[in-house]
Amino acid sequence: LAIAPNKETECRDTIKKICDSFAVSPIAREVMEVANTGKNVEEHYFLQPMEGVSRTGYRSSWWTQFYYVLWRSWLTVLKDPMLVKVRLLQTAMVATLIGSIYFGQKLDQDGVMNINGSLFLFLTNMTFQNVFAVINVFSAELPVFLREKRSRLFRVDTYFLGKTIAEVPLFLAVPFVFTSITYPMIGLKSGAVHYLTALMIVVLVANVATSFGYLISCASSSIS
Repeated sequence: LAIAPNKETECRDTIKKICDSFAVSPIAREVMEVANTGKNVEEHYFLQPMEGVSRTGYRSSWWTQFYYVLWRSWLTVLKDPMLVKVRLLQTAMVATLIGSIYFGQKLDQDGVMNINGSLFLFLTNMTFQNVFAVINVFSAELPVFLREKRSRLFRVDTYFLGKTIAEVPLFLAVPFVFTSITYPMIGLKSGAVHYLTALMIVVLVANVATSFGYLISCASSSIS
């Protein structure tokens, strides 16, 4: 029923159709009858105990809430594939740049210092990139979240978990792409076990940074 900017005429036509449809519906006739006679007003229009509502005040179980919030959040991720592609491409380009700067290090005094610098860039890139990727997630959705929370549609924990878990695949893919490019280019210790150990640490750093970004986002009332 909202009037969208630059679509006033179209929106008003839609509203008129909805109102006209309601005016001839059985519910509208019932409302008019009760309003005119004044009988059974309490029975019809005062708030009664709602059927199917548990003592916690929610109509659905914890798992149902979690499932639908997760599904909605996952659809939000899928609706913007360009953002995912840009982030992966950006990660690949930065990884290639770092790999080119520190390409083929040898285990001498200079090489150890250079490897130390490359590991520092590993951490800073995974930290800042992931913090700023999620820093506006919750503050952008705050009005919608507050409205749905007050309507008792879902708990805070189901919303937070569903929202964060939906984005986990991306925050696993980014460290994987970054480490897979830079690790062999720099010439870090060869072997699958060493590579997987480094990958696991980079994934953990990236997800800790993401959690810190969520903390800032939750603590802020607006994007600015």
